[in-house]
Amino acid sequence: MKIIKTEQLLSSPHIEQQSIYQQSKQQVQEAIQQVEWPENSGQFTIYPESGKKRGQGNGVKPIKLKFIEYLKAQNWQIEYEISPELGKVDAVFNEARKTVAVEWETGNISSSHRSINKMVLGIQKQYILASFVIVPCRNLAQYLTDRIANFEELEPYFDFWRNCGACYQGNLLIFGVEHDQTSHEVPRIPKGTDGRAKA
Repeated sequence: MKIIKTEQLLSSPHIEQQSIYQQSKQQVQEAIQQVEWPENSGQFTIYPESGKKRGQGNGVKPIKLKFIEYLKAQNWQIEYEISPELGKVDAVFNEARKTVAVEWETGNISSSHRSINKMVLGIQKQYILASFVIVPCRNLAQYLTDRIANFEELEPYFDFWRNCGACYQGNLLIFGVEHDQTSHEVPRIPKGTDGRAKA
């Protein structure tokens, strides 16, 4: 899988210079590149079918399995609760009482808004130092479960989130991701949590 777009919503230069931020950002980018379909193919190939109709298109949750596996191997903590009121995120990296969080969004636009709001609030309350959110770009989202949020759909709200966090010290980066290629020769991605299930 490849990163097509990035958007820095919150930025603190002194945080960007810290080793924990540089290391976690690199590992998140590497983890995205590990995402593949079919399994063991070394690239991400999507079956090009719209997900608007029932029983068509590709699932979303199995896509991030390789991403999570890679981060776990790099000593990230999975399904970590950053606070009782904010709940869990997909993964965090902790070092010297500093926390970096990441979410791979697989829900609709409301779910994506909640995820980004959670990251902004976590920075405001100083639960986390920095965070990353991964969402599909529209070119990929069209082949996934209907109504999944995409990068372009979130763009109109970017300035709002910047203003919300402008006076706080923290970093929030959005990655827009996309498939490497399309092919009718690959199976559809299952619509479920088991990425290794047969289509």
